[in-house]
Amino acid sequence: MNFRTETIAGNVAAIRADGRLNMVSAPLLREVVSAAITAGTVRIVVDLSGVDFMDSSGLGALIGGLKVARQAGGDLRIAGATPQVALVFELTHLDRILQNHATAETAYRD
Repeated sequence: MNFRTETIAGNVAAIRADGRLNMVSAPLLREVVSAAITAGTVRIVVDLSGVDFMDSSGLGALIGGLKVARQAGGDLRIAGATPQVALVFELTHLDRILQNHATAETAYRD
């Protein structure tokens, strides 16, 4: 799994993920989210358009990132979830907490 972080819309950290978000890669996602928040960017969007598989560890990493971002006064959103990933959110009812946005660039447009 690869993660790339870039700044979009001036103050949003877009974390772009490629590969499988599972028990092996979930700790790395937690580190990447924490690093962005430590660097002062508390508005995070995780772009899942390159993720072809996600398990409960991946869900846990996203929920953990959401908690850390909110404790820092920010938020974490997701974007571009593939059909398999979107199904995981729906089956666990976490789509109510982390709504999928079309793209990372539109995730913080309210």
